[in-house]
Amino acid sequence: MDKNAENLAALRIETPPATLREIALDRLRRALISGLFEPGERLVERTLCDQLGVSRSVIREVIRHLEAEGLVEMLPKQGPIVARLGWNDARQIYEIRAALESAAVAACARVADAEVKSRLNLALEELDRTSRLESPLGILDATTEFYRIIFAASGHNIAWDIVTRLNSRISRLRVMTLSTANRTVSGPAQIRGIFAAIERNDPEAAAAACQAHVKAAAEIAKTLLAPSR
Repeated sequence: MDKNAENLAALRIETPPATLREIALDRLRRALISGLFEPGERLVERTLCDQLGVSRSVIREVIRHLEAEGLVEMLPKQGPIVARLGWNDARQIYEIRAALESAAVAACARVADAEVKSRLNLALEELDRTSRLESPLGILDATTEFYRIIFAASGHNIAWDIVTRLNSRISRLRVMTLSTANRTVSGPAQIRGIFAAIERNDPEAAAAACQAHVKAAAEIAKTLLAPSR
């Protein structure tokens, strides 16, 4: 490549900077997922403007986006509130997760090479680190990266699109279950079991480990969300 071509290549923006709306969206999404706002709590535009340091037009865009993700509900005459998550919705999310994730990990186990296994191991090291720190959002990020690698390696791109659309509610459920006793230890340990099967290129064991992991999380969520009889 000649000098002129190098200079022209240097002009390209490989990673565009995040817009103010994207930053505000990420901050408020993580606040809702982490439980900073209670389910059913009213989201006041003026207050959010002050808290985030952005305009009302930005807040309104952000709220519309979070409504589409299932984190915000719009109530007549009341405006936006933090969405309530019941057991019926959560149960369906876990059923979708079990089906899509177990299929993806099995497919990944069939094709995983040394590079894929190395990247998964790095994601698990970050998961272990954030688990030791008991950092729910850090655990979420590392877990999401672990599954992103799996779905990409398996070629399950459409399934990953579906998971991504549900990801805010999946993350909210993960934070909720992580708050229970020992889940910051048992959850990552179960994910290690999934990786061990992928490392052995054992699709049946990988799928079974994944199903067990999702089932354990669902049982915890059921105790927290299902109405008592």
